Amino acid sequence: MNSGKRGVEKAEVRLKWDPSAWNLPPHHLDIIAATYSLDAPHGKPVYIVHFDSRSPDGTINMSRHSQTGQGFGYVEVMTLELDRLASSFARVVVGVVIHQNSGRKTFGDLSNAGVQVVEGYEELLKDDFTQVSASTAATVAEFTRDATAAWNFHRMIRGFGSDPVVFSAEMGSTP
Repeated sequence: MNSGKRGVEKAEVRLKWDPSAWNLPPHHLDIIAATYSLDAPHGKPVYIVHFDSRSPDGTINMSRHSQTGQGFGYVEVMTLELDRLASSFARVVVGVVIHQNSGRKTFGDLSNAGVQVVEGYEELLKDDFTQVSASTAATVAEFTRDATAAWNFHRMIRGFGSDPVVFSAEMGSTP
């Protein structure tokens, strides 16, 4: 039976982690989204969205941000309104990066870290970063536009050893 659904329309990426011990610098993680054009779906991002920015058209934005992990459940949330993205976009890659301000930290150094991608009540992805525990950044999801203009979700857990600036530039590269 065909539900008539045209792919992923509005997704939410959620991130959680436990705060560091009281006597240690805080763990600061961020969700980052990079958009890619039809002309260069694996090239340079058209724009990047992170904690202190949003997409120029307002289709990708942060609704919740944490610099410490303090709070209940998912403490950082990014919303992607894919159905509103201009037709010139072919791909959106979403990742998570750990700030390296107080020495090298990897996902393995964190406790209770996790990411979830949902559309409405449907869970598309839930991951605890175990397979990228030695990494300082990781892609988690890729959304691609197909020939019918529908957006499709792809799990994309891939570790990187870079800081936020470098990760933003390399996260959409091919493996």
